[in-house]
Amino acid sequence: MTVPSAKGAAVGRGIGIGLMYGLWKPRVLGAWRVPASGPAILAVNHAHNIDGPMLMGTAPRPVHFLIKKEAFVGPLGGFLEGIGQVKVDRDSTDRTAIAGALGVLEQGGVLGIFPEGTRGEGDFASLRAGLAYFAVRSGAPIVPVAVLGSTDRRGRLLKALPPLRGRVDVVFGDAFQAGDGSGRRTRKALDEATVRIQGKLTAHLENARRLTGR
Repeated sequence: MTVPSAKGAAVGRGIGIGLMYGLWKPRVLGAWRVPASGPAILAVNHAHNIDGPMLMGTAPRPVHFLIKKEAFVGPLGGFLEGIGQVKVDRDSTDRTAIAGALGVLEQGGVLGIFPEGTRGEGDFASLRAGLAYFAVRSGAPIVPVAVLGSTDRRGRLLKALPPLRGRVDVVFGDAFQAGDGSGRRTRKALDEATVRIQGKLTAHLENARRLTGR
């Protein structure tokens, strides 16, 4: 098994810092809640394409994101692999992606997941079971993250992006364990973990909106 490159993710973080702080004005709250070392999973709401890069540039540690295989086309595919991102086929049980993601956590890295599976309202209303599986299987804590402001307004020059130099808030929540402590990985245990996760993520998002006024 080839584990996504930790050095590559560190390079990706550097690129993300330069781009995100160069183009927008991120306001980062609670970054200290991300464990300073050891495995961790960042569960991020997903309303805009810049949410992933924004988190890569604002998280206190390099992040390996699970990214849909459709993004890995042409030069971009090689670039994403080079910066340690994990390609996943969302339409099947992608064992290569699962092994790569678990490998990141086994080596004490940070895995980034959009638990809604695809871009949507960004409100955590529909969660897939993948996040629960990775959290329960690895024992890694989940840190909820809310990216707010990426869809508030469109830019004048580039309609697909938020206004340049506009403020985007990134709010990190308290880390928590998804499992019930039993270590069970049955379908019932994962379903219960998914319900537990959804409650935590939704509560964090509501708190982040109150905190930021968004």
